[in-house]
Amino acid sequence: MLRETLARLSRSIKRELQTWEATLALALELALLLMLPREVPPANLSTYVDRLLAGERFNFVAWELQAIWGKLTHTLVAPQRYMDETARSSFLLDYLTVVAHIQALEQELQRIYSDPQVQDKEPASHELLLMLDILRHGEDARQLIAEAILEEQAYSVLASEGFGALGYIVPPVGVHFTSVPTLLVISPRERIERVYSAELHHGLDAAQREAIEEEIDAAQNVSSLVVDVGGMSSYPAMVMESSSIVWVTDVTVHEWMHHYLSLRPLGRHYGCSPETRTINETVASIVGREAGRLILARYYPNFLPQEPSATAQSQPEGNTPPEKPAFDFNLEMRKTRVQVDALLAEGKIEEAEEYMEMRRREFVAHNYHIRKLNQAYFAFYGAYADEPGAAGEDPVGPAVQKLRALTPDLYTFVRRVASVTRLSELEALIKELESQAGDQQPSGHGQPSPGPPHSLDDRSGRGSP
Repeated sequence: MLRETLARLSRSIKRELQTWEATLALALELALLLMLPREVPPANLSTYVDRLLAGERFNFVAWELQAIWGKLTHTLVAPQRYMDETARSSFLLDYLTVVAHIQALEQELQRIYSDPQVQDKEPASHELLLMLDILRHGEDARQLIAEAILEEQAYSVLASEGFGALGYIVPPVGVHFTSVPTLLVISPRERIERVYSAELHHGLDAAQREAIEEEIDAAQNVSSLVVDVGGMSSYPAMVMESSSIVWVTDVTVHEWMHHYLSLRPLGRHYGCSPETRTINETVASIVGREAGRLILARYYPNFLPQEPSATAQSQPEGNTPPEKPAFDFNLEMRKTRVQVDALLAEGKIEEAEEYMEMRRREFVAHNYHIRKLNQAYFAFYGAYADEPGAAGEDPVGPAVQKLRALTPDLYTFVRRVASVTRLSELEALIKELESQAGDQQPSGHGQPSPGPPHSLDDRSGRGSP
């Protein structure tokens, strides 16, 4: 009897400690996020846009209070703790299947309401709306458990990669599936640089976005764009609803990496310069992709995509390798960015804008439906430089990839880059690591072997960045 009483008391104390741990972590992260620097736009631009869009701004305070309350109340119960790993993985996959059904119904409803052949839309959509309501209730009942399972799986993988200390990761992984705000991005016309951004309501349609962009552009002589984003590094991180386990694992770690870096110079100075932002986003993309694959390999091996290099290596001898796509999006976007940078450097703003519109139509003709291609587009997407594309010839992305190739594991990579905020610092770090690697390599005829050392990607069968 005494042993059972002590065991119950121990479990109760453990639950209380876990609850307080989560509460303190949330409070710490909220304070850090509020302290993060943002872009510093010209005063007249900031004042004008803030007044213009006062009614369109996303309410982060209300969202945070609701999300945090849900997390805290779930921590008191945490039913996923009583599931084995197979049941936990199956539960998350079942939840994502429900999301897929919901998205399919929503697409069908959109088709009905946009089809001029359907005259009486309410009767045609009545049954679908009933089914959607049932599925939404089922989704709501499962969501917090599914989020907790994903958080704990990501936590376990990140801890095994070395990010934890004494069994704890700070901050803990926190994610919430939700409708993510749209993001207004503003760049000067004469150069590509993100000088202002603001989170707006979710679900703005194309006409509303065009109206906002046109008014700002005309009044301030800038280039603006309202874009959709897949996630935001609030705490818990906002992650767009998706039915893809590959996508949600990647984005969950990507956003957690922003949380992790917010405690370090690279995160604290996120908005201070385009270089810093690109380093930060590229690091998060690399870690999200690699750690996301580790989560899949451990918990969802049937969903682990084959690496491109592995696909090439598994090609039977004598077979013709798969042809490259006739229109390579990343390659064509890189070409576009390089030409735009050249035109803007010569002061040919109108010519650059005409060229971007011409290229946009080419992308649309190849089924890449880009609504607007302008300086703001490149200012936003160019920060994600883990692969060729909108970054053009910006040296920051390749430098981050080179640093990753010179480090033996993800934790070492992040630890070394976390204090870097400038390209010059990044290049100095790379030079130092290359020098160390050269000193350690065996020499032949008294000379070091040419070229960089083998990377982790080489050893794991993954192609060079």
